[in-house]
Amino acid sequence: MNIRIESIRAIVAGTLVATAGAAMGGGFAIGTQSGSGTGNAFAGGAAAVDDASVAWYNPAGMTFLPRGKQAAFALHALKPSFKFQDRGSTGLFAAPGTGDGGDGGDWALVPNAFYAMDINPKLSFGLALNVPFGLKTEYDSGWRGRFVAIKSEVKTANLNPSLAYKVSDTMSLGAGVSVQKLDAQLTNVLPPTGTNFFDLSADDTQFGFNLGIMVQATHATRIGASYRSSIKYELEGTATFNTTPAGNSNIQADLRVPDSASFSVFHQLDPKWELMGDITWTNWSTVQQLVVVRTSGPLAGSTLTTLPFLWDDTWRFGVGANYRMNAQSKLRFGVAYDETPTNDLTRTPRLPDQDRTWVAIGWQYKPSKSGTLDLGYAHEFIRDANVNTTATGLTCPPHCLTGTFKNKADIISVQYSHQF
Repeated sequence: MNIRIESIRAIVAGTLVATAGAAMGGGFAIGTQSGSGTGNAFAGGAAAVDDASVAWYNPAGMTFLPRGKQAAFALHALKPSFKFQDRGSTGLFAAPGTGDGGDGGDWALVPNAFYAMDINPKLSFGLALNVPFGLKTEYDSGWRGRFVAIKSEVKTANLNPSLAYKVSDTMSLGAGVSVQKLDAQLTNVLPPTGTNFFDLSADDTQFGFNLGIMVQATHATRIGASYRSSIKYELEGTATFNTTPAGNSNIQADLRVPDSASFSVFHQLDPKWELMGDITWTNWSTVQQLVVVRTSGPLAGSTLTTLPFLWDDTWRFGVGANYRMNAQSKLRFGVAYDETPTNDLTRTPRLPDQDRTWVAIGWQYKPSKSGTLDLGYAHEFIRDANVNTTATGLTCPPHCLTGTFKNKADIISVQYSHQF
């Protein structure tokens, strides 16, 4: 019985690590928000005033929009690819099972919506409904790494109302609050037999805030800075085992998503060319460990385990340009470099994340005076991600899952914006 309890503790704790996974940005952040920003690799986001999506990137920018009401609706098709290549796995991981897991990534659709309006000449209101964090990886159920991970899915939904105040003709301040919900489902099988299937589901809703400032430094140059707070989730859910139901229980684990800050510049070079750039810092070093607690059963209140992440803060650098072809259309270009917070010591198949370079292109077309259509495409060149890990409850050596993930990602975005 003690052996069984310890095994259950280990597998629950190891699976909860997956609430930090890989998405379309560093860590498990989704950098893909506005459709207009995709073509610029989201460079200059805190200083751009293209449409109502400024309500998310920098609420201060809402006072720089044309008077009236603005709405933007975006849909992003994301296709990450995570393909494992074995590099001499040992012990329980040496047997290939059904192989190396196939492609752990798949298509995902991410919708976002934004709204902004002026209340009076100095005060504006905005609303963002979007997905700031997310993850989905799923490998073949019998693959060699099934003891570590099969499915990892994290979903968020964020509602972010905000206000902007025009302090002067050249400067505005903005602030907002976020109501954010996170859901997670995580699965794998229990070693050594691989017949005990484990499923964990947990969720929570919490609150955060964001701040922004935007300055029209010159007639041609705009500067913006924004800050988004961290949010601490107190996840609650259930852990279930198909062959050892006596180990089923409720669990609780605290997870803090990081705060971040961006500084951006937008410059109108001439009537044809617009230039932009940004630097974004994300405080991933807040993710150092995860404490998992059982909240039901005879061991209620006990700590299952304390797990290290050892993540580091990250920087993102982006530059972009727009070329106005005529009064109705413009081309967008952008490149960006996005660091990963992960490291070779704690990386697992649940988060095969590494540094990535974005290359993007987009097209904007105005079918009418009040309507704007944006199309964008971005490709992420992701460095190979090395993994040398084991299932929690085992030791490495002798049981080591050792290999390299060949990763990449593609993003296709479409957005329609309308001015009322």
